[in-house]
Amino acid sequence: MNPSGAVLIVDDELRSRESLHRVLSEEFDVLCAQNAQEAEAILAGDLVQVILCDQRMPGETGVDFLRRVRETWPDPVRMIISGFSESEDIIAGVNEAGIYQYVTKPWHPEKLIECVRDAVKLYRMQKEPGGLGADAKPSHDTLNRVLADRRREQRRMFEFDRIVHEPDGPMVETLSLARRATRYDISVLISGASGAGKELLARAIHFGSARGDKPFVVENCGALPDELLESELFGCKKGAYTGAYQDRIGLFELADGGTIFLDEVGETSPAFQVKLLRVLQEREIRPLGATRSRKVDVRVVSATNRDLEVEMEEGRFRRDLFYRLNAFPIHLPSLAERSGDISKIAANLLAEVNQAFRRKVPGFAPETMARLRAYNWPGNIRELRNEIQRMVAMSDEDAPLGPDLLSRRIGAAEGPRLAPEGNGGDVLKDQVEALERTIIARALAELDGNISRAAERLGLSRVGLRAKIERYDLRKDVSHDG
Repeated sequence: MNPSGAVLIVDDELRSRESLHRVLSEEFDVLCAQNAQEAEAILAGDLVQVILCDQRMPGETGVDFLRRVRETWPDPVRMIISGFSESEDIIAGVNEAGIYQYVTKPWHPEKLIECVRDAVKLYRMQKEPGGLGADAKPSHDTLNRVLADRRREQRRMFEFDRIVHEPDGPMVETLSLARRATRYDISVLISGASGAGKELLARAIHFGSARGDKPFVVENCGALPDELLESELFGCKKGAYTGAYQDRIGLFELADGGTIFLDEVGETSPAFQVKLLRVLQEREIRPLGATRSRKVDVRVVSATNRDLEVEMEEGRFRRDLFYRLNAFPIHLPSLAERSGDISKIAANLLAEVNQAFRRKVPGFAPETMARLRAYNWPGNIRELRNEIQRMVAMSDEDAPLGPDLLSRRIGAAEGPRLAPEGNGGDVLKDQVEALERTIIARALAELDGNISRAAERLGLSRVGLRAKIERYDLRKDVSHDG
């Protein structure tokens, strides 16, 4: 075990857990839990000195959880982390839960590390004045077993079979390609609309590959300016730029042996693309301010919601970088292209929401599901998840979710009427397709027949939209391909 201490992160947001783990694991042994049940299972092993818990979690606040923890496991030092300014509820529970520190988001990495260091010192003083005795330390083998169990659980969580889809839908080809990509150690480029699940597919590829027992790290390339993105990916030396207070290990180095997922790679600047290309060509990184390069063994899976071939033609994306990233292209259909999958996806999401909200909503009323399937979902699965969370929160009883609970933009849309009993499946399918044809025709008319602009508005790929234009015989409405 790391002598600096074992820290338990409790946070329902995957990326938040990964960010905290990335910062703290350089100095501490870090365990992660996505809910109270997982956290309690870890605490039962008596491995933890510090608990860092998010305040806003589905079903139970961080303060409530830490209040219960104090009764059963009083020794770990308890800390709360929150991104919300209204902190009265936290302050009110500090004494009851015995909370040592309240950390606000966005947190500063160095300050967070310092807070955890102080918490470990406090644990030592409370538990064993004069130092941490051998009896209080979990064995190295015990900790390794816990971490190995969690890695296996993560691999199960992101298996391809858990990606919901109909056996004859457009996802079949996508998943077939993704499974094939796990066999070969080459770069993968996933294209698809925002919110369609590109990160989920990237994780399935990683955990299904020979690198599945190694790190998987994520960076949203559109979220940072060049200097910070370079520092985040390649690392930096202390003093390399204003705000670089200490040496920082980059994500490429942290992912050594595993996979790095570069989300929204199409948002990077041409200047940064040159640096990324060099890393991919030379398989080595040079931290900002460093004089030496370091070799890394990393598989790159990237994703974009842009058409990079158009970006290349217009000079916004380097052709040589595109060919490096696009060794194995995979297109992920948008939810509008997967209307046949919506029933299963919605049921799956409802089960997750029920668990998070501690509800027992049994499903959707038939008219509600018809409207969910008819809507074009420009925000894709992310938008559908938010809609279901809202509907469950708005419902007063555990009964099927009725159409009156739908958001106005969905509930007020021209949804298909329920079909008469007997031939309901065929009639409903025809009505949904008629509605889809009307929506596509209207978009093409409003955008002068421009396929690229219409695809962007509808949340479809150009390939997907062209297929629907052929299917619904709308070629006469197309003026040009954008």
